[in-house]
Amino acid sequence: MDAATTERIARLALDGIHREYPNQMTLVLNSDADVRPPRKSTPAFYGCYDWHSAVHGHWCLVRLLRLFPDASWAEDARSALGTSLTVANLAGEETYLKGAGREGFERPYGLAWLLQLAAELHEWNDHAAKQWLQNLLPLEQLAVDRLSAWLPKLTHPIRSGEHSQTAFAMGLSLDWARIAGDSRFETLLESRALDFHQDDRNAPLGYEPSGHDFLSPCLAEADLMRRVLDPEKFASWLEGFLPDLPRVADTSWLSPVVPTDVSDGKLAHLDGLNLSRAWMLAGITSSLPVNDSRIPTLKTAANEHCETGLQSVSGEHYSLAHWIGSFAVYLTTRRGTTSA
Repeated sequence: MDAATTERIARLALDGIHREYPNQMTLVLNSDADVRPPRKSTPAFYGCYDWHSAVHGHWCLVRLLRLFPDASWAEDARSALGTSLTVANLAGEETYLKGAGREGFERPYGLAWLLQLAAELHEWNDHAAKQWLQNLLPLEQLAVDRLSAWLPKLTHPIRSGEHSQTAFAMGLSLDWARIAGDSRFETLLESRALDFHQDDRNAPLGYEPSGHDFLSPCLAEADLMRRVLDPEKFASWLEGFLPDLPRVADTSWLSPVVPTDVSDGKLAHLDGLNLSRAWMLAGITSSLPVNDSRIPTLKTAANEHCETGLQSVSGEHYSLAHWIGSFAVYLTTRRGTTSA
């Protein structure tokens, strides 16, 4: 993350978080009164085309500010975050989410990113960040309550490569629980991860990706399980889950993907898949015993996906620009494996 790259990504985030249109809203309308512009319905997270992208766009700015507090764009980022994360705006978000029929709103992906935003603020020793976190606390607790009520009733994991996937959301949520010190939620997430995945074997990695994926179902599962198993147990579990993983540096087993039309929002997802694969492979590598013979091939694949994925981070098409910067920052700052 050199200065030029950091500024380019920060500017992408700044361009999006208060850009109201185009906008794809997920709506449950209870009356005519619910037909309102995005900024009235969700006054903090109305930009970036959709709610979850607005949330992780704010996370992206917070993350970058923690790491680069004196950058040329830092004051613009602080101003934008201060405009969004007010008591009134976040109370408006809470009111919207608590509306009748919205119990499943942005569950699990958007709620998990909301917790990731909160986690970043929990760890940042900054006066403004502490105030933003205080303002966010009711919405943060609502996200925990929603996921805590849902996960015990979920009979099977959701193995999608898109927003409904459970493994990725549970990984983000587990990281938040440990940072925020919520042991009850941490225990629930660990328990459900084991219930869902402890006995999984022979993952069909060759079936991936589906054409709209921005997350890998198989790698995300392994990236979750490395968070709940110690290195030796995880190494053994991975042997059963991905038994054909090469023992030498090799990329033929998992190659980066190339979207055919990045102006198409769904097809552009594949650029994000390269980035998320890279951070998942890095996460898996980080949790294996240091002498594990699979590490070279995991690192090689991670590096290749990282290089390909970062080439896609641009503002040329808003269909991709409104969210791809957050994925690049999550990868390059190693958010899934280290703190700032």
